[in-house]
Parts: sequence; C-alpha cells; structure tokens
Amino acid sequence: MKVNVLFFGVTADIIGVRELELTAEEPTTAGSIINQLSRQHPALANHKLLIAINEEYADANTVLNDGDELALFTAVSGG
Repeated sequence: MKVNVLFFGVTADIIGVRELELTAEEPTTAGSIINQLSRQHPALANHKLLIAINEEYADANTVLNDGDELALFTAVSGG
C-alpha cells in the first residue's frame, strides 16, 4: 500500500523534504511508519511527534489504509 507522508517544521528539516510517498505492507500503523523513518533518520526519535491522518489528529496505533495522508509535526509553543 502507498502512504503519503507530510513533514512540517523540524520534521521536514530532519527528513530533508516536506513530502514523500512510502510503500508499506498491510496492515501497518502510523507508529510503524514513524519507526521506519526514525531508523533512517535517528534525529527524528529525539522529538515528541504529533500525528494527523487525513487531516485528523491520530495516535501511533492508528491503522493506515492505502492512499492515506500521514502528517508528522512537533508541538508549537509561543509566548
């Protein structure tokens, strides 16, 4: 199955792109994709990531479907 992964903020800096398409075996979870990316880009594991699937907040245990859009970003704070 194919999953479109979007990166925002520091996640884009770590990965080096803002978007990529990954092929994964079914079934897979958002957490599995994040683990795969963290193995390729270890600095990603140093951040608490927020997850959205198809523009809805989700958690790492959410099962992905073919064609889903997985967005990864870090919490933003201001003052």
